[in-house]
Amino acid sequence: MQIKKPAQTPSASKDPHQWKAHGEQWTDNYAWLRAGNWQEAMRSPEALPEAIKSYLQQENDYYNNATAETQELQQQLIAEMRGRMLEKDDSLPYKDGPYDYSYRYIENEEHPVYLRKLRDRDEEQITIDINKEAKDHEYFDYDLVEHSPDHNTLAWSRDTSGAEYYQLSFRDLQTNTDSDYSIQDVDTAAWANNTTIFYTRVDANHRPNKVYRHTLGCDPDSDELVFEEHDTRFSCSVDISGSKAFIFISTGMNDQDEVWFIPTDSLQSEPTLIEGRTEHLEYSVEHQNNRFLILTNADHAIDFKIVEAPVSNPGRSNWSDVIPYQPGTMVRSVEAYQDWVMWFVVENALPKICFAKNGGEENSISFDEEAFSLSLITSYQYNDNTIRFRYSSPTTPSQTYEYELATGNRTLLKEQVIPSGHDSKHYITRRITAISHDGAKVPVTLLHHRDTPLDGSAPCLLYGYGSYGASMPASFSGNRLSLVNRGFVYAIAHVRGGQEKGRAWYEEAKFAKKPNTFFDFIAAAEMLIEQNYTRQHKLMIQGGSAGGLLVGAVVNMRPDLFGGVIADVPFVDVLNTILDDTLPLTPGEWSQWGNPIESKQAFEAIKSYSPYDNVKAQNYPPMLVTAGVSDPRVTYWEPAKWVALLRDIKTDDNILLLKTNMTSGHFGKTGRFAALEDAALSYAFAIGIVGA
Repeated sequence: MQIKKPAQTPSASKDPHQWKAHGEQWTDNYAWLRAGNWQEAMRSPEALPEAIKSYLQQENDYYNNATAETQELQQQLIAEMRGRMLEKDDSLPYKDGPYDYSYRYIENEEHPVYLRKLRDRDEEQITIDINKEAKDHEYFDYDLVEHSPDHNTLAWSRDTSGAEYYQLSFRDLQTNTDSDYSIQDVDTAAWANNTTIFYTRVDANHRPNKVYRHTLGCDPDSDELVFEEHDTRFSCSVDISGSKAFIFISTGMNDQDEVWFIPTDSLQSEPTLIEGRTEHLEYSVEHQNNRFLILTNADHAIDFKIVEAPVSNPGRSNWSDVIPYQPGTMVRSVEAYQDWVMWFVVENALPKICFAKNGGEENSISFDEEAFSLSLITSYQYNDNTIRFRYSSPTTPSQTYEYELATGNRTLLKEQVIPSGHDSKHYITRRITAISHDGAKVPVTLLHHRDTPLDGSAPCLLYGYGSYGASMPASFSGNRLSLVNRGFVYAIAHVRGGQEKGRAWYEEAKFAKKPNTFFDFIAAAEMLIEQNYTRQHKLMIQGGSAGGLLVGAVVNMRPDLFGGVIADVPFVDVLNTILDDTLPLTPGEWSQWGNPIESKQAFEAIKSYSPYDNVKAQNYPPMLVTAGVSDPRVTYWEPAKWVALLRDIKTDDNILLLKTNMTSGHFGKTGRFAALEDAALSYAFAIGIVGA
């Protein structure tokens, strides 16, 4: 099996466009790949100008020709990965009022069927079958599936283009029919009572900046505007408290938040502000009895703490500590029952669930593996005394437990079944440390088969992200076993930009410090080679979105270090994107990267590492780049421009492929089996380039 370079290589035409900023001028030969009607094309890809569509198709044809011999391998990979999934699978039911709610996957079906049943009866009711809704659409993603408090109506939303413009509908659960109207371009929504739902809508630039109140049966055009955000850096969302007593309206960006609330027993009330937006003040809110519980970084609590404030006067002057700040212990979330508080923390890149009865002693749930993932699942019932949590590790499939908060008793409710078989003892998970350029200790999670030789002969796939404070969990993935069983070492570099080691780990990779992310990743790669896990020509790297920025930057810096690159929907045209405040995410990104429109320092910093602006006349390893034509997060023209420029400038003859999905957006194909095609595409490229 080989990936062969076809005789005819695509070549994008050049149409020089001049950019100017801060007294500098530069030429972009491929700016024409950005469609003038990009907003229309995002909703309807067929509206792309013919020249752009033709170029993207040429690249797709080139990809298909180059990878033709991998098609059999891709099908084999898909079969393997599918063999690790249960064709028929039921979720655990959760209680809400008189009903048990659940969902079920059916053999050969891509999407779940949502169900409920009265607890004292056997017969089930289908609330919505996503497969039936999706059957006439090439792309179908659903977001909200939420029943009303009286269990009579289902609110559900779907996107059929990949552009993340969701349509919200309402289903009568007595007749199983949808209302004769829908609400377009909905981002978030939350039931407030049996007939009222609050929702946010995105504007023409795909920014959720307005909150509306809707009454069932009424014309959406008459919905009342409850809140509007005028700062383009901020995005709005709505949610309901666990107690169901308050609707929360949150507006914020990466490092600043503001939360308002409306009592659900007084929905006509004007929203009440908890604490006004303040530079660098972040907070989120939950409700318990007569107080709000607030997760915040106030008072220099860089790794966050939990405070309380009276509902009657919740401003910051009345905040008092409940869970004090502990440096190095990152508090990620807080949940509340009537009598219990639960919070989720990360210490030294390992998660832990903590809980306490109101006014009582703190307890925690943790595990002893070197690397693992943990998630907290709370009940719909505010007066509950149990939680569920999900545990997995790179070697251990997911296990879901019910945990009695008062006694500490835990019951295993469900264990992920691998139909084709899986023995954890055949695999080894390790957590090792790489030393970065400035002495920072970078955790690296490894997974390999116990029989894989660690003498430098093994191929390796090193994955990274490193932005927005997103932490990469050390969780189980059945898909990865298709690489690991072929002798790969699978590695995750927990680089700065995430929050695996606390908030400082994120802050040390913002603004002008962003290159720390890249140096950390390079250090991880060098360590894997030095410790004989792999060799340079055997080392494949992968990252998506902002992780695509990571791999794009490091391959400019150290192209000699890697055997191949997979860049999924990569954020690589960073300077031009962050200079353009009309793009969906740009204003909110300035608190992450800096504002190059106003600040020359930010301009120079971004310019110094932006992958598109730092392509050099040098040898590059083989590369696979993907894009989605409807993607509102990383627009298709970023990877397309990057590939076109690389083809023009690089000095090697290595394969360079661009695969654009012409019917989807940022997250690729939808459906549990269809999504395997994207994984197989990447894995087949890795195997074809660095071997197995």
